[in-house]
Amino acid sequence: MRSIVYSTNGDPSVLHLVERELPEPGPGEVRIKVAFSGVNPTDWKTRRGGGPSGGMPFPEVVPNLDGAGVIDAVGPAVGDAATTTTFAVGDRVWVFLAAHESPLGTAQEFTVQPVSRVVPLPDAASFELGASLGVPAMTAHRALTVAQDGPTRLAPGALDGRTVLVQG
Repeated sequence: MRSIVYSTNGDPSVLHLVERELPEPGPGEVRIKVAFSGVNPTDWKTRRGGGPSGGMPFPEVVPNLDGAGVIDAVGPAVGDAATTTTFAVGDRVWVFLAAHESPLGTAQEFTVQPVSRVVPLPDAASFELGASLGVPAMTAHRALTVAQDGPTRLAPGALDGRTVLVQG
């Protein structure tokens, strides 16, 4: 399979196309044939060296936090409910935080991800839409839950009586 990788921080010139073995999903993971990979400011800032550590988080990184595609392999389930998958081969999904604390983002033909970072994508939603949901959704959630006197958790009614500006 083809993957985009970088092994040093820098501008887009540090990105390289490489061939890799097709990865197998482990317990609580699924393999996704990536249809679209989303690129966010966090992705290019990390590549440039602007991440929390300021350097390379791993010796080699496949970038991009967000993506969408179709599950083509499911790893074995594990004992706890948080990692037991109900996904099946052929399911349409979107992925968030793929490259967060991991060297394996979505800038490749296939990605293996824990089911905790995979969400069903309805048939009516395009893969392009799915690949654009992750970081914006996490950012919106964070903005709504860290405000002074705001809710610490979103749930029905958590924002009753509040005004929220959605700009974008």
